[in-house]
Amino acid sequence: MGQSLTFKLLREHLVDGELVPGKEIGIRIDQTLTQDATGTMAYLQFESLGFDRVKTELSVSYVDHNMLQADFRNADDHRYLQTVSARYGIWFSRPGNGICHQVHLERFACPGKTLLGSDSHTPTAGGLGMIAIGAGGLDVAVAMGGGLFYLTCPEVIGVHLKGKLHPWVSAKDVILELLRRMTVKGGVGKAFEYFGEGINCLSIPDRATITNMGAELGATFSIFPTDEETKFFLRAQGREQDFVPLSPDKDADYSDVIEINLAEIEPLIAKPHMPDNVVPVTEVQGLKVDQVCIGSCTNSSYRDMRVAALMLRNRTVSPEVSLTVSPGSRQVFTMMADDDTLYHLVKAGARILESACGPCIGMGQAPPSGGVSLRTFNRNFEGRSGTKNAQIYLTSIETAVASAITGVVTDPRSFGEYPFVEIPEEFIIDDSGLIPPLPDEEMKKVEVIRGPNIVPIQEIPPLPDTLTGEILIKLGDNVTTDHILPAGTRVLPYRSNIPKISEFVFEAVDPNFSARAKEKGGGFVIGGMNYGQGSSREHAGLAPAFLGIRAKIAKSFARIHRSNLINFGILPLIFKDMNDYERIEQGDVLTLENLHEALKNHYEITAKNLTKGFGFSLIHDLSNREAEIVLCGGKLNYTKALSNR
Repeated sequence: MGQSLTFKLLREHLVDGELVPGKEIGIRIDQTLTQDATGTMAYLQFESLGFDRVKTELSVSYVDHNMLQADFRNADDHRYLQTVSARYGIWFSRPGNGICHQVHLERFACPGKTLLGSDSHTPTAGGLGMIAIGAGGLDVAVAMGGGLFYLTCPEVIGVHLKGKLHPWVSAKDVILELLRRMTVKGGVGKAFEYFGEGINCLSIPDRATITNMGAELGATFSIFPTDEETKFFLRAQGREQDFVPLSPDKDADYSDVIEINLAEIEPLIAKPHMPDNVVPVTEVQGLKVDQVCIGSCTNSSYRDMRVAALMLRNRTVSPEVSLTVSPGSRQVFTMMADDDTLYHLVKAGARILESACGPCIGMGQAPPSGGVSLRTFNRNFEGRSGTKNAQIYLTSIETAVASAITGVVTDPRSFGEYPFVEIPEEFIIDDSGLIPPLPDEEMKKVEVIRGPNIVPIQEIPPLPDTLTGEILIKLGDNVTTDHILPAGTRVLPYRSNIPKISEFVFEAVDPNFSARAKEKGGGFVIGGMNYGQGSSREHAGLAPAFLGIRAKIAKSFARIHRSNLINFGILPLIFKDMNDYERIEQGDVLTLENLHEALKNHYEITAKNLTKGFGFSLIHDLSNREAEIVLCGGKLNYTKALSNR
């Protein structure tokens, strides 16, 4: 059997381990990206590791999350990010230049390269033929210093796209269909590789929409081969020299193959409160809508904005609906202003927001109490919008705009002739929002400026051999990082202040959690299946570690969150017998003994429930390297120890 494109590229970058699904591998990273909500901590960690400059081919620091400058905190962090970028040889994307994934796709993504980003939607660049992986900031900091990125070698799932999309059906509906079939747990431990004649009807922005939302499957990454469409997009961006022909072998070996006939897909919508709660739009048609938000890293390309404008031409947004539009980048915004796109949107009554993540991460535009909001975003977790009882639906640009016009959820196929949009032969190129690295001799003279909100990194001690503590909270399946540590205007400004941000841990689930954890001196967290899905935010591991939590026990863990727990010295343990989950309760006191021996020798761990008087078995799936990281008290301690050997 031949090779998949995934394994071809992994093999080119493989430095440690074997390409066997389920085994740990270490790969070389060519590019990195950070955004400001995760980047501040990532660069503090990079500095603490003592590196003199970045060693990747290219690293970029984007400012696109914490854009609301209500006080000094976000502005100070932006100044820190700009000066630390200048000091260490990192590109800096200024506030207003755009969302990291959209800008990276336009200006930096290179077929055949590896990209590691401190944002879970980094796989967006897989639409341009990159192996692009989301990770915690500490993993990115190590990669910037030339270290390997370790991951579990994924199974490769082939997605065979056949046929052609009908008018009013778009790439967003394709990934919603895959989520409907696979669920938010279906991609854990897997990479999705798209192939087949159906690819020919998908532009690069279309492909990027699909790979972006592959993160919602729990996938390690998603990837498309390159072709004439790839070359066309790069040429339009003035980067044709970056094109590389990439494809799987004709007899490529996949762990499984999923067939999707594009001609059979209809407009779809994800109902509250999970991206996999997908039904046809016709099932909820007629539901009154209060708000529609267009944009985010999923659907904010020029193509998306143009379709919206053409649909709104000579029409008006319903007086019962608030429509917001977030262009994905300065380039997109400029092109909207250069033709009549912006005119039609404004004339129709849309509110034009900054080129930033904005409402997607709860940074403004919270819906009204109990309101229904249709969004072209990638996540609809409960409370993520800023209004806990809001009903958030995820859908395509076409369905969102049709519904904004009518005031109710509307099948866009009722709108007549479809406004096909061609990708421009030439995009407007203006990189003044990107500040390139300085020459080495100038770089070393730069003073890194730190505001008072930037607190020194907290040290995490080595893991004790025995852990005894109370079960502080017991949670169900599909707990998200938004549950563990929310985003939004109240929390995001404290991303560089761990003592302060720890006050918000599990706030949406149990407002007293942080105070109780401090009072008890730490303890245990219990979760169900797919614990920690969602964002790459390492603060969901770092803040609990600050509160003294050294072990979490669940039925299974999401990939990035599991890595973040390990990186900050928290032991991720799995129930051997899933029935034991039912036998324990919040408030029970547990003790775990002989942890060092168990981790080093891959033994089972016996947990004793001192409150109820029984024991139960726990297992860990840590590699030898991961076990050593946890025993050291996290990856910072581990990396520093390695450098001193």
